Amino acid sequence: MSHKSELISSDINAYLGQHERKELLRLLTCGSVDDGKSTLIGRLLHDSKMIYEDQLAAIEADSAKSGSTEGKLNLALLVDGLQAEREQGITIDVAYRYFSTSKRKFIIADTPGHEQYTRNMATGASTCDLAIILIDARKGVLTQTRRHSFIASLLGIKHIIVAINKMDLVNYEQSVFDAIKQDYLEFSEKLDPTDFHFIPLSALNGDNVVNISENIPWYEGNALMPILEAVEISVNRNYSDFRFPVQYVNRPNLNFRGFCGTVASGVVRKGDSIKVLPSGKSSRIKSIVTYDEELEIAFTDMAITLTLEDEIDVSRGDVIAHSDNLPTSHDSF
Repeated sequence: MSHKSELISSDINAYLGQHERKELLRLLTCGSVDDGKSTLIGRLLHDSKMIYEDQLAAIEADSAKSGSTEGKLNLALLVDGLQAEREQGITIDVAYRYFSTSKRKFIIADTPGHEQYTRNMATGASTCDLAIILIDARKGVLTQTRRHSFIASLLGIKHIIVAINKMDLVNYEQSVFDAIKQDYLEFSEKLDPTDFHFIPLSALNGDNVVNISENIPWYEGNALMPILEAVEISVNRNYSDFRFPVQYVNRPNLNFRGFCGTVASGVVRKGDSIKVLPSGKSSRIKSIVTYDEELEIAFTDMAITLTLEDEIDVSRGDVIAHSDNLPTSHDSF
């Protein structure tokens, strides 16, 4: 695998500790139907050597059976796991895959491109730091491309990679890439300020996915994987506005009632005055608990359990925030 280390054989605990300290990047692939989202994820996993031998053998057999890639590996089968997805050659549900390199850990969400499954795309994007918008080089910017870009922007994703895919089908022409890039930039002026990267690639053939392709000599930027490893996401973290969506109410016995979840933003300390939304009930933080210890402070992206000084009604889906810094509520964008 791509993150192989000598420590695996000599000191497995040191290796696991090193691996645990790597920064995690959550990303998704999105765009219009048949733009190659699942194939791109499969190519990332394949070229990063993150596929086990039995998985690879199964994909080779299924690729030969389907015949949809003209003798090449159908890497989309790695993430299109539902029977209906394989039969129709489309993505329906959000599929999550985990992989890592020597520099970073990744959780990647493969989201559907069909308009009727747009809600699934929004679900996949809700926790992501970066979006890869795929565009078929033969079709250019489509309605669903714009729709997914707007959703990514509304959800606060600050890094967007526009991957112009299937360049092999337009003979790797620079003029095609430049025209699509200009078209996208014109409509993206309506989006919130975002860090954009544009990459010409072929997910099926592996051009500019993990390594720079000799087939695209006019492209002077990095391949996709080096960008994913280097993009700076820590500066986008919000440490000012404490928001804690309750995911689970933990009541193992009569003496403990905790509210589990991941800190969406901000910092929380023991003794902080909080308010539960939408009920508006107030209390103070009694303790901050993790699986192995009790903490004095917690911050963005930490998975914790909060206990309160008062017995108030808090349910799954409620949001806990500081009493003096509450979110505003709206019923329309």
